[in-house]
Amino acid sequence: MSTPAQLPFEQTNVLQLAPGLRTLQSQGAVHRVRTAEGDEAWLVTGHAWVRQLLDDDRLGRSNPDPEAAAKDSGSALLAGLLGGFATDHARLRALLEPHFSPERMLALRPYVEKLTGQLLDGLAGQKPPVDLRQALALSLPIQVMCEWLGVPQEDKDRFGSWTQDAANVGDPVRSKQGLGELFGYCRQLVADKRQNPGDDVISRICATEGINDNEVIGLTALLLFGGYETTVARIGTCVLLLLANPEQWQALLHDPSLIPGAVEETLRMSMPNPHNGGMPRYALTDFEIDGVTIRTGDFVLLNIIAANHDETVFADPGRVDVTRDTTGSLMFGHSAHYCVGAMLARMQLQVVLTQLVARFPTMRLAVGVEELRLRHDTLIGGLIQLPVTW
Repeated sequence: MSTPAQLPFEQTNVLQLAPGLRTLQSQGAVHRVRTAEGDEAWLVTGHAWVRQLLDDDRLGRSNPDPEAAAKDSGSALLAGLLGGFATDHARLRALLEPHFSPERMLALRPYVEKLTGQLLDGLAGQKPPVDLRQALALSLPIQVMCEWLGVPQEDKDRFGSWTQDAANVGDPVRSKQGLGELFGYCRQLVADKRQNPGDDVISRICATEGINDNEVIGLTALLLFGGYETTVARIGTCVLLLLANPEQWQALLHDPSLIPGAVEETLRMSMPNPHNGGMPRYALTDFEIDGVTIRTGDFVLLNIIAANHDETVFADPGRVDVTRDTTGSLMFGHSAHYCVGAMLARMQLQVVLTQLVARFPTMRLAVGVEELRLRHDTLIGGLIQLPVTW
């Protein structure tokens, strides 16, 4: 039996799949690997199999014995945030979906547009080069989440720090402490909403019949993290991919109706996570993947980034094309496990691109792509900095 490939693979270009991951994908759909934590796992890279397994009840989000379970990273985040979802996914998802309806997103959009404009006013007042991650990507999602969820804006720096700590993959103690602080904050926030409800998501969830405080607390923590850290990373990726391909930026300048498609394309090509693992799952029974037998309890990693670069689905997958048909992209998952917050993320990205292109038509990277670095200390990945000029 061959030696398992070691994760993480070396990332040589922030815009491309790690060469080691690309090589594995070319050899088949499923591969034996060893995680950064030293545990063996199955890495699934083929689009068809990743798509199927994202909605397969033979895989579970959690292991019955969390302490003994194989892990992809040292972060306590996934197990801590998804514990309830793993056991009662359908009911809890049904509680969240009304708050992400098209009507709710339409009502929130003017706030996002106004806030984006204010942040870009600040950007325009600075002398370039400017770090766009610091000036825009870090600020927009956290303030949007505060407004939408009903979190006091003055608390944003505190819970933002805790989510970053919780997502840390190199320091398990820091990760657990951050997660504990986040849950403690959410517990107090939920108690406050019970006493003084407002016109916000947390208050409306609290008012839902049949939901207990622990479930509201867990959902609140999940929304705070999922709506903040992931969107920060995606804004950086989206803008970088377009600025690194100036002809695509120019296409948006000449035809702004292409912006929704540009958002979908840059999401498909989303920045490879430096750890090159995937969505963690545990086998609940024996079954086969592409001729490989998976045993009960085995650790399975569904690599969405690799799947979205599968040449059998997307022609020339490493090329940015804002006119591409991205049907089949798995960035937000699939079927019953499709990300409930996808519409909110898309809306923010569309607003950001619309205003950036209109106000900074000559924007370009202030450094070469080879000088940009990914965050290796966090579960989500993303850029350390994004220096731009105009």
